[in-house]
Amino acid sequence: FLDFFAMLANIGSVSSNIVSSTLGNVAAIYSFQKPAPVSLHAPGGLSSPSTTSPEVNGKQIFKPTNFESSASELRSEYAAGAKQSGGATMGPRNIADNMMALVGNTPLVYLNQVTKDCVAKVAVKLEYLNPVCSVKDRLALGMIRDLEQQRKISPGRSVLVEATSGNTGIGLAAMGAMKGYKVVLCMPESMSIERRTLLKAFGAEIILTPASAGMKGAIAKANQIVASNKDAILTEQFATASNAKIHRETTGPEIWRDTNGEVDIFVSGVGTGGTITGVAEFLRSQGSKCKVVAVEPEESPVMSGGKGGPHKIQGIGAGFIPEVLDMKYIDDVVRVSSAKAIETAGRLPKEEGLLTGISSGAAIAAALDLAKKPENKGKLIVAIVPSFGERYLSSPLFASVRDAAAALPTTPL
Repeated sequence: FLDFFAMLANIGSVSSNIVSSTLGNVAAIYSFQKPAPVSLHAPGGLSSPSTTSPEVNGKQIFKPTNFESSASELRSEYAAGAKQSGGATMGPRNIADNMMALVGNTPLVYLNQVTKDCVAKVAVKLEYLNPVCSVKDRLALGMIRDLEQQRKISPGRSVLVEATSGNTGIGLAAMGAMKGYKVVLCMPESMSIERRTLLKAFGAEIILTPASAGMKGAIAKANQIVASNKDAILTEQFATASNAKIHRETTGPEIWRDTNGEVDIFVSGVGTGGTITGVAEFLRSQGSKCKVVAVEPEESPVMSGGKGGPHKIQGIGAGFIPEVLDMKYIDDVVRVSSAKAIETAGRLPKEEGLLTGISSGAAIAAALDLAKKPENKGKLIVAIVPSFGERYLSSPLFASVRDAAAALPTTPL
């Protein structure tokens, strides 16, 4: 298996490190030695990047994974200590210390079918390949890590409280369960039944708030709970410094590494604002002139000067500008309608084999519009795919698919 991928890595040259880095991640998964820049291998959480590479275009970047080298080292390990047992070759154990060690280092992949009329390349970062299937796994890990380091929480005593549209809550519930924290989550009643079910499966307590009050209502309820319980602490995804920090430490460096520092436009939907702020901060620190584009619902265009309102793009468009979001890093704001986001997300499984959520559809719709502009010819656009589509099966995104599945006839034998 490894020989096969190593052979692929040697066939010709590629225009970027996206393919080779993805192959490198395959080898890293086998050995659980996460590629630079971020090590998530140590028990309990993240460690800071320490290894840098030579300069690229005059800028020092984090060392890209060398798949062939990784594969060769892995083969050597197996050859040195291998033994036969029941016909299978046995080697050293390759087991992560815990689920937290699997967060991050998600791959980039090019879009090929939906981009046929584009003049720029579009690559998407598949955040649904985190262990609990969303970009918010990073945030949950970062918040718990930082609060523990600040001695503000301890397992078995502290209650973690958060206002969430779903994915942050799912990450917190999963990691809270692993570490021994009770988790209480406040969320608008309009969030999908899949999200509620997942939260219950991880043992979280869910408090639903009126959909008409949006995320502001969920935040108000979370504050009430913390005020009445001395052991409760608000993790504050919309305000905590841990939010942008975790993306500055991980997501940004990963994009820089995997594009060889050649990303021209970065596109992200804005929920809490942590992903886009943290990535932009890191890119600027490397001297990048990458254009940073924020995506918001057309029906709730607060970043571009409009008023907040109801929409169907779960996960972005909270109806206010979050404290975490630093607008000085935003070069442009693109509005995408709920209908357009749903249409784009609906195309992805059929044309690209990517099952995503509605906010992914919004980010990719914006990226495709940018990729069609003549001034962006030959550029590389990177967009964030925040979460996996399976948790949106009951949403409007899959309404026609659900109806078609329900109407399937039984074929007689």
